[in-house]
Amino acid sequence: MDLAYIPSPSTGVIHLGPIPLRGYAFCIIIGVFVAVWLGNRRWIARGGKPGTVADIAVWAVPFGLVGGRLYHVITDYQLYFGEGRNWVDAFKIWEGGLGIWGAIALGAVGAWIGCRLRGIPLPAWADALAPGIALAQACGRWGNWFNQELYGRATDLPWALKISEGPNRVAGTYHPTFLYESLWCVGVALLVIWADRRFKLGHGRAFALYVAAYCVGRGWIEYMRVDEAHHILGVRLNVWTSIVVFLLAVTYLVLSAKLRPGREAIVEPDREPSGGSEPAAEAGSEPATAKAGAASAVKAGSESATATAKAGAGAVPKAGSEPAVKADAPKTGPDADPKAGATAEDKTTGGDEDAGAKAPEAKKL
Repeated sequence: MDLAYIPSPSTGVIHLGPIPLRGYAFCIIIGVFVAVWLGNRRWIARGGKPGTVADIAVWAVPFGLVGGRLYHVITDYQLYFGEGRNWVDAFKIWEGGLGIWGAIALGAVGAWIGCRLRGIPLPAWADALAPGIALAQACGRWGNWFNQELYGRATDLPWALKISEGPNRVAGTYHPTFLYESLWCVGVALLVIWADRRFKLGHGRAFALYVAAYCVGRGWIEYMRVDEAHHILGVRLNVWTSIVVFLLAVTYLVLSAKLRPGREAIVEPDREPSGGSEPAAEAGSEPATAKAGAASAVKAGSESATATAKAGAGAVPKAGSEPAVKADAPKTGPDADPKAGATAEDKTTGGDEDAGAKAPEAKKL
């Protein structure tokens, strides 16, 4: 007799009049909202604009749903195209059956399109969204609980999952692998957030860490499941997929850290880098001050030269006397005074020299 266990819901759908409300769909929707909410907060913290994550999610989510369903149908084709099966059931996504590998792969294509339209780097967007995706998976796994599917081997542990009799399942208590994976995904999200703050991960490395950490958990959890699956060398297909994807993620982490250390300074072209707007303004104030000082000095010099010219032009020569201009003109010949020409020249160019002398002083401000 089982003294403790996790009960399963008697049904995974309730009807609001003619409208069916399915628990599986609600878990997916909640997961999407959590991912976008957390991703938006992280994107703004990186210097991005509010709403950018949601705008790109409009592309990524539909692509991800299609990719997840395609992966499931391709890897479990016998459920839809085998003898006595109806291929139309392949389109009934609300009955469950989404492969995370296909969802991430095709979802990345949709995200790439959205990022191209916004002119932002896909790796930076993926880094911001990485822990949110893990939390979305944690929420989505509860949809398996509503559908009573994807459980593990039989057990009598206090946290065993009680499964009722139904199509393709036998009543009993089993390992709640949906719960194991949900808790694992929460741990992955916390790991990525901590590592990103500690090591300033950039250029897609936070996303790669999420992928690698998820694959570690998915490998041992997948090994516990008893639902029908394809095997290669006696090992479930998704275990092999976890191993391959894990190696790819770790390889990217190592190579990216060597080739592109640090993180992106600017994640959106029309935005200032996070925390860098004030220093930029201060740095630009010095040249502006120097230019203003130089302009003032030049203006003052030109005004001085103009005043000198007006004073010379306003002098009226007396009758019988030589013109004032002639008196100031330098003498020529053997009796010429070399200082006379210099004195007149100094009067006309004194303003410009003053301007030239003040301009370097302005640059030192």
